[in-house]
Amino acid sequence: MDASAPADEPAPAPAPGGAGDAGADPEPLRVLVGTTASGKTALSLEVAERAGAEIVSMDSMLVYRGMDVGTAKPDAAERARVPHHLLDLVDPAERYDVQRWLADAEAALADVARRGRRALLVGGTALYLKALLRGLFDGPPPDPALRARVRERVAALGPAASHAELARVDPRSAARIHANDARRVARALEVLEQTGRALSDWQDQWGWHGAARGARPAIVVGLEVDPAGLDERIRARTRAMLAGGWLDEVRAVRAGRGFGPTASQALGLSEVLRLDAGELTEEDCAALVDLRTRQFARRQRTWFRKLPVRWVPAPAEGELEARAGEVLELLGWDPLAPTRD
Repeated sequence: MDASAPADEPAPAPAPGGAGDAGADPEPLRVLVGTTASGKTALSLEVAERAGAEIVSMDSMLVYRGMDVGTAKPDAAERARVPHHLLDLVDPAERYDVQRWLADAEAALADVARRGRRALLVGGTALYLKALLRGLFDGPPPDPALRARVRERVAALGPAASHAELARVDPRSAARIHANDARRVARALEVLEQTGRALSDWQDQWGWHGAARGARPAIVVGLEVDPAGLDERIRARTRAMLAGGWLDEVRAVRAGRGFGPTASQALGLSEVLRLDAGELTEEDCAALVDLRTRQFARRQRTWFRKLPVRWVPAPAEGELEARAGEVLELLGWDPLAPTRD
């Protein structure tokens, strides 16, 4: 689970395999998305088993070794049912961003295709899906000295004043970036100062506001949960994680090399760290994690609404097999294995 909004970092031109590649009518990617706690893991296992597919993770936090409970990572039994890719790639102390994920995802997809298997991309990190389908805008290469100066200025001004400055010069970026997200505020100001063009203008060039340009073909199915039902799922999962050893897991990572700049954005981590420090009771910690998760789920819904997603209701109890059949049909896949009894 990634608590950060999509980061506006420069990246390579659109990933290979998109509409600009040689060859006609490339095979579309198959993707299953949904908010946190929407039931993606259980449904993706059912779909992948029946389709003879392998799962390629599209979650920015599942790449970290040793962060299993707090990220709801598929367990050993689930991985034994269906091969998974892009799990446990790096230590939590390492930085891992969308550029690295794109390269790793392309390698995983190529490996699956080379073996004649199907690939099902599964996750909730909207930035990763957007980058895979459309590429990221080809922004300017970072100027380390300028970046340092801008970040120093943003830190000195504070959140409210620096965000107000961004609103004056690039109101569209300011509308999308929270005032407390100092890194993204600084990045938007940095791009403007370096190029004379607003960050939102650069993103327009790559179709990030409005219709996609040369988008990679894909069939994307999303799981929709009513707000009340999602709140209950979130509450149950938070308490299961805390009971399942989340605090011990966090302590183990801190005893090693610790959490790096991207792993530290994991949803709920700051609250569990406060629990460890004695600043919160377990119940207060759970309540805050619930709140942060609900807020994050709302942001996820907003991001996914900007993408070409075919929405289906998340399966309720007893509906898993039927919903898997519906998703298989939407994906355009015929089952390769009989349905289990």
